[in-house]
Amino acid sequence: MTFFIVRRLLLIIPLFFILSIVSFVIIQLPPGDYLTVYIEQLRRSGALVDEASIARLVKEYGLDQPIYKQYFIWMKNIITQGNFGRSLQWNKPINELIGERLSLSVLLSVLSIILTWFIGIPIGIYSAIRQYSAFDYIFTFFGFIGLSIPSFLLALIIIWLVYSRFGLMITGLFSQAYADAPWTLAKVIDMFKHVWVPVLIIGMSGTAGLIRTMRANLLDELRKQYVIVARAKGLPERKLLFKYPVRIAINPMISTIGWMLPSIFSGETIVSIVLNLPTMGPLFMQALLAQDMYLAGSFVLIISFLTLLGTLISDILLAWIDPRIRYENVGGS
Repeated sequence: MTFFIVRRLLLIIPLFFILSIVSFVIIQLPPGDYLTVYIEQLRRSGALVDEASIARLVKEYGLDQPIYKQYFIWMKNIITQGNFGRSLQWNKPINELIGERLSLSVLLSVLSIILTWFIGIPIGIYSAIRQYSAFDYIFTFFGFIGLSIPSFLLALIIIWLVYSRFGLMITGLFSQAYADAPWTLAKVIDMFKHVWVPVLIIGMSGTAGLIRTMRANLLDELRKQYVIVARAKGLPERKLLFKYPVRIAINPMISTIGWMLPSIFSGETIVSIVLNLPTMGPLFMQALLAQDMYLAGSFVLIISFLTLLGTLISDILLAWIDPRIRYENVGGS
């Protein structure tokens, strides 16, 4: 098991640097840069743009350097100082911008994941062991509804229903009185009064998919020969169910942890925009639209790293649950 973990860790290091290069190159692909967009906006508004000022800004942001030099300076600052650079659009350190929104993004994503697993796994198990029952049909119906309706459309429908019926706006995470107020116990309580709406909306599609996956996997396991033999030998149904079939059926869900960590950081971007949530997703979208290369590149790099970390955690958990995985990897090496 130790060799398996060390081997995975050693693979992550070169992958991280390859992804950092790809991230930086991708951000540089669109024509122009932030200053090009900014200067064009000033000219459209009728403002005079001094060439000397443009040259000063180019030098200040290091845009006169070759792309490879910009990359090495960026990565050196990240590795040695933990400094992701400065946002050109906001004129603020990227660490500060991310720190302002990270806690809210993590809270929303973690609550959504907990809700998804807390509801999806038990319902998926129940639907499999009670196949073709009335509840199975009901859960299947709502599962297909949850999968077919995009989260942002569901958000719009809920906003319209609540406003038309009760005259309430459920966008945002805070009431107007607490939106710009410093953090206090009252502000935290106010946030938890609003947070359940985005949590339900973001978690609905994930819950529906988890129910369908768990049901299908468990049904496949329950039809296998070892389950039939164990049941024929008189093994209690509950012990039979949770000792082997459920553990094996849940493996594909554990492998998706690699996708959960990036979602904790970035969240549902379009849903966050619709619900006016001060999370990471809308900030990432603005950075891409404004060609704020250091801010956008930092987002892509962090999401890539979290994907690698999540994949490592998934591999370790799968190897722990199913020893065949680590033995196969060691044998293959």
